[in-house]
Amino acid sequence: MENNYSYAEFLKAVGKNSSSLQAEKLLNEIYLDLFLKHLHREQTKSRIMRLIDVALDCRDESAFLMYSERLGKLEEND
Repeated sequence: MENNYSYAEFLKAVGKNSSSLQAEKLLNEIYLDLFLKHLHREQTKSRIMRLIDVALDCRDESAFLMYSERLGKLEEND
């Protein structure tokens, strides 16, 4: 799911020798990729927060610290 789109690629897609259909296809691909990344990040964040809640309920300090660290790293990457 790791696609890196460059500005140069986009310019090629919308260039004079290219059809607008190709540019639209590339934009749709970029938007879909961004949406899926956002969805995955939100689901991962939600899952980690549930695990933190369970760790707190069970008074499991090591699990709490581990999941809190994971959540922090996830939020750093936003």
